[in-house]
Amino acid sequence: MADEQSGTSPEIRQRKRILLVDDDREIVESMRIALEAQGYDVLVARDGNQGLAMAERADPDLVILDMMMPKRSGFLVLEKLRRTRAVPMRIIMVTANEGARHEDYAKKLGVDDYIHKPFAFDLLLDRVKRLLD
Repeated sequence: MADEQSGTSPEIRQRKRILLVDDDREIVESMRIALEAQGYDVLVARDGNQGLAMAERADPDLVILDMMMPKRSGFLVLEKLRRTRAVPMRIIMVTANEGARHEDYAKKLGVDDYIHKPFAFDLLLDRVKRLLD
């Protein structure tokens, strides 16, 4: 079936690219499977430095960013992405930290969404869809 706006089939349209930046292998793998099942291309970075480099190189449509990681925290990655990019990248921060102070700081830095771990994958998928549609 052709997409009426672009005139191409859905299979030919560019798939949205999501970068997962998290050092927890189990969480990353679960998120990757859930997102790929929804038709997204998923890239993975295991620490903040790798995540920043991949975000700058791959220009994903969305970054799902853990707050607490080795080498560079999610806050430092978020700060750098917000400071250096002319067009802001969509970013969802995920964290097990319950402190309102951290959430307030992330929002001040311009995060698009903030999700507390553990979270239901339906919640994550809804937030991703909202930001990418």
